[in-house]
Amino acid sequence: MKTLQKREWFEDEAFWLMYGPIMFDEQHWAEAAGIAQRCCHLAGLTAGKSVLDVCCGPGRIAVELAALGLVVTGVDITQPFLDAAAETAKAEHVFVNLINHDMRNFTSKKKFDAAVNVYNSFGYCDSIKDDEKILRSVFRALKSNGIFVLECISRETAVRYFTEGEWFERAGMTVLTEFKVEGAWEGLRSKWILLDKHGKRTEHEFVQRLYSAAELRDKLCTIGFSQVDVYGGFDQRPYDHTAQTMVLVAKK
Repeated sequence: MKTLQKREWFEDEAFWLMYGPIMFDEQHWAEAAGIAQRCCHLAGLTAGKSVLDVCCGPGRIAVELAALGLVVTGVDITQPFLDAAAETAKAEHVFVNLINHDMRNFTSKKKFDAAVNVYNSFGYCDSIKDDEKILRSVFRALKSNGIFVLECISRETAVRYFTEGEWFERAGMTVLTEFKVEGAWEGLRSKWILLDKHGKRTEHEFVQRLYSAAELRDKLCTIGFSQVDVYGGFDQRPYDHTAQTMVLVAKK
């Protein structure tokens, strides 16, 4: 008898249909063009070069990369997000090759000049081994000397900016968030509670694994990247006590 494999929370399309407008709000869309330009600078990309957007979501960065003249492939496990990305690409008169696939076992005959994974979309798998599978898939997909730009919250920035919760209005909802530390800062547990105008309550809880910058840098080196630089922002500021986020630039 075949055993059904447990689905992880990020594989639930219903979650993204409900929470997508909250997490990808107008401010984050407005920032996309600038982030895409920064990624191009960090990866040394020029028009005509190929780039893989890892866990591309609704195409926020992928579409802007395509608008810069890059040949873009976006991979995501959530089909409704890919549908939204296709609509956005059409509206912006650009083309993005969109693939519905799990990055943990993604393979590609085509090799890319660069790959990007931004907006804190790493560290949600149940195991460290699954996180490593994603990084190895990216490594295999790159050309020799290809560049991987990875941006996400780190253990250090999580400590620096930690708050127990907040509330705000967004996308017609009242949003309440609660945050707790998992273990010895090994993860950050987040609960998002949505209240619509009728008082209907929806909530979801998940954990993001936290890596220190040194841990993730060393993991990328172990996988095979020849050089990994760590920055405190897309502007290449030092990764120190003023770091806004963690940006790793890894060369194959």
